[in-house]
Amino acid sequence: MMRYLKIMVLIFSLILASGSPVFPDDGMWLPHQMKALNLESRGLQMDPGELFKKDGTGLMSAVVDLGGGTGSFVSPRGLLLTNHHVAFGAIQRASDKDHDYIENGFLARDMKEEIPATGYNADVLLGYDDITREILKAVKPGMTPLQKYYAIDKAKKQLIAGEERQAKDRRCEIRDMYSGNRYYLFKFKRLRDLRLVYAPPQCIGNYGGDIDNWMWPRHTCDFSYLRAYVSKDNVGAEYNADNVPYKPAAYLKISLDGLKEGDFTFVMGYPGVTYRNYTVSELQNDITVNKERVQSLKEMIIFFENAGKDSREIQIKYASRVKGMNNTLKNREGKLEGLEKAAVIAKKQAFEEKFAQWVNSDPLKAKKYVAILKKIADFTEVKAAFMRKYNSFEGLTGFRTGVALLQQAYVIYRTSVESQKPDMEREQFFQKRDLPEIEERIKLAERGYDLGVDKAYFKYQLKELLKSPADLRPMAFNPALEKGTEAMDKYVDDLYANTSLADPQKRLNLIKLTPTALLKLKDPLITLAADLEKELKTMREKRKALDQEQEDLKKIYLEALLEMYKGEIAPDANSTIRFTYGPVEGYRPRDAVVYQPFTTLKGVMEKETGEYPFCVPKKLKDLYTARDFGRYADKNLNDVATCFLNTANVTGGNSGSPVLNAKGEQVGIVFDMTYESVIGDYYVIPELQRTIHVDIRYVLLITEKFAGALHLIKEMDL
Repeated sequence: MMRYLKIMVLIFSLILASGSPVFPDDGMWLPHQMKALNLESRGLQMDPGELFKKDGTGLMSAVVDLGGGTGSFVSPRGLLLTNHHVAFGAIQRASDKDHDYIENGFLARDMKEEIPATGYNADVLLGYDDITREILKAVKPGMTPLQKYYAIDKAKKQLIAGEERQAKDRRCEIRDMYSGNRYYLFKFKRLRDLRLVYAPPQCIGNYGGDIDNWMWPRHTCDFSYLRAYVSKDNVGAEYNADNVPYKPAAYLKISLDGLKEGDFTFVMGYPGVTYRNYTVSELQNDITVNKERVQSLKEMIIFFENAGKDSREIQIKYASRVKGMNNTLKNREGKLEGLEKAAVIAKKQAFEEKFAQWVNSDPLKAKKYVAILKKIADFTEVKAAFMRKYNSFEGLTGFRTGVALLQQAYVIYRTSVESQKPDMEREQFFQKRDLPEIEERIKLAERGYDLGVDKAYFKYQLKELLKSPADLRPMAFNPALEKGTEAMDKYVDDLYANTSLADPQKRLNLIKLTPTALLKLKDPLITLAADLEKELKTMREKRKALDQEQEDLKKIYLEALLEMYKGEIAPDANSTIRFTYGPVEGYRPRDAVVYQPFTTLKGVMEKETGEYPFCVPKKLKDLYTARDFGRYADKNLNDVATCFLNTANVTGGNSGSPVLNAKGEQVGIVFDMTYESVIGDYYVIPELQRTIHVDIRYVLLITEKFAGALHLIKEMDL
């Protein structure tokens, strides 16, 4: 297979040089595109028609979107397999210093002991439709970018509302592909009652921690079990003691046969975002932004680690945030390093020269496309300048990086403002359909911050703002910023001393008030949020216009690429269901270094130091010493396979996706890319593109012999 890939890359290079392009298969494909992939000839040993069915009974319906991660049903009673790091938010929220499920793990011996996975939903794919015509007929000649944005937004909301009226638990999303050349309506059954079933201790589920993150060889058993529940009439509903396990239309069979190098494998999941169709100017801008972001992430990680160094309770509250920041940091560092080493800018420039030759080879093409790269480059510079200020607001009010109480104040005020409008005129994410998620975020905020740390973080962020040019700062902070650091500290102290937002129940009550009633409370954080919103509202309108203008330009460029490649190009990932495949295969990252495609339990013991993240529980050591592997040993390795590599394309969001063998049986769980392949979000280098998976037999060894969860083994028909 490696020889085949090298030949394909050579053919691609030669054809480009001759001016007649062809597109290599490095894509994440939508279900309806799979039929063109000729999968049986590549090694698939099942009917590809069984993978996706329009009636929602194909194998893809066993794969669920967990909102930033993926999971798969592995039993007829709603049992879900995903990553430990995907389920980590639920583990963290359920933990405290007396019930430290992060460090010690969690096991429900029966369904009665399963605990709510707060903050989690599972979206089960029911199908999707091409709605390009319905969306684009809303666009009229002569519209400004902002008018076009609102016309498309209205059309989307109307189509979603019509479809969601079909069922109480129906959830729909409209996503564009190829920068607006196609639009698809995805339909889901939303399951809102997920419960934690089993999570291994972090010394197993996060073995190697941030040191091993994105690296090979890897020895992490990155898995957890959840279970989905529904009401007795099979409606996805909030947690209720009377709810019953969900019965999926399809669930995955687990294989104990194992794999060997060269075996065909495939992945189905919900990859987040890729940028493979970026132009040179867009990539150069991203490199600049990533360099700045790397430095700020390092500083924020130090802040939170110092804040919790003497308190396990604070560590637990911020564990999910710190873990996410460390993950993002190493990913961005890997991308910057990889893009430079692989000279991707030069490769993109060479491609754009070939693109220009193709455009100029025909007068009709030249008329449509000749200036598009220059227009995109000019626009990218304009938007980048705007986004520098816009992002300063995100750093303070954003869900992932914001100051907790300020973020809560902002959500309360925005929800109140939007609630005064007719539902179809409300901003995205603030419609009636979004209210349950808003309320849940308000409740869950309490599990993820400490009041004293949050106040200190607010001061830290203001001092970071002070380093920025004055024209990039939110105007609401200028009075405090202009008086220096001592005045800033007093400003924040006064905010926290006089706010009522530290009480989660009060926060929930406040979202029901009108904006006028909210401001009459004279809560300083609400008043600040209202002042920020005055400026942000104007900036949002400008961003909508810029986003639409960017999409219009990229739509022309992607139209050209579709024409150039005769439609045989996968759309960039955008959190929609995708299929990708590739053989089990090692790689050579650099001179004289060869990485084998499998790691084993022996490697776990070799890395063991006795301290986190390389500590091994005594029970696992005893199992290894006694060679008590049972049916989970690999006969070729004479050990338990812990992790393996394949050449499939994945990115963030694919975490937790099932890896299946040629027969369509689950053999592993996606949890990472290699450090050398994180640049695949921008540019795929086949000889380095590798994805890391935990071997399903290691998962089952931990489930049965370490945790003693034989009831789960039986439930999975094993």
